[in-house]
Amino acid sequence: MSTRFSQTLERLQATIASRKGADPESSYTAKLLGEGSERAAKKFGEEAIETVIAAIQNDPEAVAAESADLIYHWLVLLTAAGVGLDQVAAKLEAREGTSGLSEKASRPK
Repeated sequence: MSTRFSQTLERLQATIASRKGADPESSYTAKLLGEGSERAAKKFGEEAIETVIAAIQNDPEAVAAESADLIYHWLVLLTAAGVGLDQVAAKLEAREGTSGLSEKASRPK
């Protein structure tokens, strides 16, 4: 089943991928990708914190806006790290039907 969210995510991922190697003066995404995965990870972390703060403040509009920023920066991070959405999906699929507690307990320490 295709949803508005998944379609938007796919379009955004394609846009981010198309900006890889583009002129950093013309594209924020190209600039982030050009700075490498460390910078992308830092921006992702900043957006995660801002999303948490919005949630703590019980501000649904801010949670939605910060979540959009978070997802964008997550996709940039994945691209910078050379990880595709299909790889993430495979990890999620492998966990389907498994209790979160059981899955976490099975991870190497």
